Amino acid sequence: MKKEPLPKAHNIQWVMDERKCLNTIEIQKLRKTCATAKVCGLRCAKFTPVRNWFMIELGLNAGLRVEEMASLKHSDLIIDSDRSSIVVLGKGNKKRAVWINADFKRKCQLYFSYKERFGYSLEEDSYLLNNLNGGKISKRALQKFFKIIMSKAELPAHFHIHCLRHTYTTFLLTASNFNYRFVQQQLGHSSIKTTQVYAGIVESEGKKAIENLYQ
Repeated sequence: MKKEPLPKAHNIQWVMDERKCLNTIEIQKLRKTCATAKVCGLRCAKFTPVRNWFMIELGLNAGLRVEEMASLKHSDLIIDSDRSSIVVLGKGNKKRAVWINADFKRKCQLYFSYKERFGYSLEEDSYLLNNLNGGKISKRALQKFFKIIMSKAELPAHFHIHCLRHTYTTFLLTASNFNYRFVQQQLGHSSIKTTQVYAGIVESEGKKAIENLYQ
């Protein structure tokens, strides 16, 4: 009997489900935990919880990949009086501009003032999420700190730092009235099909239809 050939890897589409995204209550718990730790860090002159607070806010407000977060420099943030965006060097060395809202813009400015208080550089070529020596922080370190934060927030251990990007995508799709093209540009997806993978999670009308099935 002739065996069927195995499907090629590039033909296997990854699946997005709700377990990979934070819900509203989980986001609130995460933010509250980070904000409390940030206050303690400022009081006790410890930079790590301050940076980690901003790391979480960056992930939730810009949906960046971990490597993109680690590579950001101060020159990549455009937050003057009239503009609010982040210039990101993504996969394949492709640049994109990620728009940010007024609330996160204020958090960026607040973070800058915190960094100055700790004596870190705000020069254009300095890293945004720097390590304690002022240099570039590693992806592994960001992942490790995320796990520590999630544990302190008493949130499920299965979440990885990439869930911030998933969470941002699902909430942005809803907020944009399912403008997949806009969300694709914000996330830097090479294909809109990748963005559309999130459809099953966020389309509220579809959820209503499921609830009303056979009724």
